[in-house]
Amino acid sequence: MVTVSETAANKIKTMLEEQGHPDHGLRVGVTGGGCSGFQYKLVFENKADEMDQVIEDNGVKVFIDAKSCLYLNGVEVDYADGLMGAGFKINNPNARSTCGCGESFNV
Repeated sequence: MVTVSETAANKIKTMLEEQGHPDHGLRVGVTGGGCSGFQYKLVFENKADEMDQVIEDNGVKVFIDAKSCLYLNGVEVDYADGLMGAGFKINNPNARSTCGCGESFNV
């Protein structure tokens, strides 16, 4: 379902260790809003909720709620660090369009 690139996994693990929570994982979700209708939500979590799907990829636990699963099939979480800034990037093959900043999408 959701994959985590090696670059993103390394960054996530580093951030979790710096925060003193190496056993936590990443929650990837979709909420309504943004320029294009839906926006991504990334937060660190310590455990899965009852209805979550839990995936482990490249040594990172990923928690996805049932509603978000509908929009995240085939998604890759990546991390880019360049001259224009650094941050996580979501590569979503299901998105028909995205906004200019890449923070929201439409299906």
